[in-house]
Amino acid sequence: MKLLNPGHVIDGFEIEACLHAGGMAHIYTVQYAVSSDGSRRESEFPMAMKIPRMTAGDGAENIVSFEVEQQILPALAGTHVPRFVATGDLSRTPYLVMEYVNAPTLETWAENFHKQSFQTDVHDRAIARLGAELAHAVHSLHKQNVCHLDLKPANVLIRPNGKVVLLDFGLSCHALYPDLLAEEMRKAVGSPAWIAPEQVVGVRGDPRSDIFAIGVMLYQLATAELPFGEPATSGGMRQRLWMDPIPPRKRNPQVPEWLQETILKCLHPEAAKRYPSAAHLAMDLSNPEQIRITERGRQLKGAGFKEHLKRWIKAAGMHYQASPLPSKQIKEVPIVMVALPHADVSDATWYSLREAVDRSLGIRPGARLACVTIISSSDTSSTESHRSESSVHRMHLARMQQWSQGLDLHNHQISFHVFEAGDVADALVKYAECNEVSMIIMGAATHGLQLQRLVATVPIKVAMDAPCTVILVKQDVPFEFLGTLHEQ
Repeated sequence: MKLLNPGHVIDGFEIEACLHAGGMAHIYTVQYAVSSDGSRRESEFPMAMKIPRMTAGDGAENIVSFEVEQQILPALAGTHVPRFVATGDLSRTPYLVMEYVNAPTLETWAENFHKQSFQTDVHDRAIARLGAELAHAVHSLHKQNVCHLDLKPANVLIRPNGKVVLLDFGLSCHALYPDLLAEEMRKAVGSPAWIAPEQVVGVRGDPRSDIFAIGVMLYQLATAELPFGEPATSGGMRQRLWMDPIPPRKRNPQVPEWLQETILKCLHPEAAKRYPSAAHLAMDLSNPEQIRITERGRQLKGAGFKEHLKRWIKAAGMHYQASPLPSKQIKEVPIVMVALPHADVSDATWYSLREAVDRSLGIRPGARLACVTIISSSDTSSTESHRSESSVHRMHLARMQQWSQGLDLHNHQISFHVFEAGDVADALVKYAECNEVSMIIMGAATHGLQLQRLVATVPIKVAMDAPCTVILVKQDVPFEFLGTLHEQ
């Protein structure tokens, strides 16, 4: 379709200006057209209209991609996607009208970012913050059973407050709808620089493919280079099924080990060895000081010949396969939060919480544990005023770490967090909301023995307001263990 002039009206929408004229579609700002009585309906937000290119020279992919986005966008909700307004009939004038988010793309943001001079730690923290926001946005899609499958800087908008909005769902996959691209194409569909190894062989619908794409973008931000270049052939794209990228620290020695550890975990050729969910990735990027550094984070060269040969042999047998529901996959590897009391806690409470956590982790391989202590502001100002804030935090971190030594943490990551808040219940709920927590485990009396009557409503409030399952644990410890707990 040729470019439309301002003032042109389609199904009650008036064209204002062309924002983008690309190979797949034209995008315009629009408003509601003037009605027969001379009035104009006001929109709650700015709107954009996307019209696919469908000339004689365009392939079937343009039409199929439009049908996919037409199917998926109305089903999505939340702040990380544009709000859907209307869609046009493919047999007449195909279009999508959605919220127009006037914000720079990650592509533009990255260009400006690399031009600026930062202190090294400020630079790294900026990358981590953006990566965490991107991971949260992607996780919100996965919870709705959608995998984006075409994440790249041009499809990511960054609002002034740092929040991320994702665009362009033409190559996406909704687990509850027919996968039109898989049915029509049966080949790698995606952008060559960011496509995940399993996508290269036709596997669609795995949320860890989006995690790979986030890893590519983090690599770009850290090094100003693409990890696998921009391959132009299917053979070039297949190499990522077994090849490692050059470690970021070799390209940029200023990249910290924790950031390289995170990036290379995202970029592992095997999906099962990446982060199990985008929420896990967001948790690491939000707490870089607690990332466990392995050889992967320190290395300056990739895997050796033998490892690449094993991967090559394994990759030769990869083929298209259906993926389970993304929401089901991420529920199998949840983030479990335990709220640990900060004062006047009995041995029985410590023991009972540890037993409850052990049971929960034992039936959820790969789950992550976040140990959280909320220090009441009033308690800090009175009983702990003689100590510095940092020493108080260190003391509580040490107590949590000691408590965790009795847990079976094989196959589980763990992190420790101490916060100060006036409203303990509200702080726990907000932490759970911000970190995609799937389950909260806490004592029936969170402040211990002396203050039980005063704060008995804390667990009830958490249970009422939390966005996830809450397990309240009563004190229950075998008599024979009471004497030994004091010695731990």
